[in-house]
Amino acid sequence: MALPAPPPARVFAELLPTPAPAPAGGGGPPAPSGREVHVSGSAELSAGPDRARVSLRLGSRKGAAGAARSSVARRLEYIAQSARQRGVPEENMTVTEDFSRVEDTYQMEAEVCIIFSDFGKMQNVCNLLIEKLGTSVTISPPHFYHTPEAVDTLRRQVCVAAVGNTRRKAQEVCRLFGQSLGKPLLIREEETKEWGGHTDNHLSHSPDALTLQERIQNATAYASCRVFAVFEIKGKENRRNKLL
Repeated sequence: MALPAPPPARVFAELLPTPAPAPAGGGGPPAPSGREVHVSGSAELSAGPDRARVSLRLGSRKGAAGAARSSVARRLEYIAQSARQRGVPEENMTVTEDFSRVEDTYQMEAEVCIIFSDFGKMQNVCNLLIEKLGTSVTISPPHFYHTPEAVDTLRRQVCVAAVGNTRRKAQEVCRLFGQSLGKPLLIREEETKEWGGHTDNHLSHSPDALTLQERIQNATAYASCRVFAVFEIKGKENRRNKLL
C-alpha cells in the first residue's frame, strides 16, 4: 500500500540589506552577507525489480535406483544446458536433490533455482522447457525482487533529484526578486520514505492469477526524499537589456 505523497515544497526567502564590508587588513574571512534563501523541496522516484528467481521441480520413481537417478539427471542436464546457451551464468543456477526409498521403489526429486537479470531471456528459457519437457517439470511463477545495489541506487537518485529540485526552486525565487543565486550554505536531508516492492530477503507470494507485468508492478519499489537547503544570495541579477 502506497504511503501518502510528500507535502508540497515550502519556500522561504530572506532578503536583508548587505552589511558594510569589513575594514581592510582586519584579517579573517569576510563577514557573511546575511542574504539567504531558504528552500525545502522533494522528489519521488520508482525502480522496477532487477532480478527474477524461477524454481523448477522434477522427479522420478522407478523400481531401480539407477533408473530413477538417470531419469532426473538427463532432465537436469537439459535444463542447465538450455539456460547456459541463453547466457545464464553457471553461478546463477542452484540444484538441490533428494533421494529416498518409497515402499518397493526409489524416488529421486530435484529442484533447480535460476536467477535471471534479463526477463526476456527468462521467458525464452521457461517457454522452451515447457515445450520440450512438458509435464515432467513444474515451473513456478517468477519471483521478482531488488538486489541491495539496486535499492542503494534508488536511494541515491531520489536524494540527488530532491536536491536538484530544491536548487531550481531557489533560483526561481531569486529571479522573482531580481537576485542572483550563490553557493549553498546548508543542505539537509529531512525525510525519506520507501514503500512497495520487496528485496531478496523479504519474499512475497503473489496469487497465481497475476500476469507477468502485474508481478513486476507489485515488486516495483518507490522512494521519496525531502531536503532543506540554504543558499547565498549574491546580488542583483545582471540584465543587459533591462527596460527603464
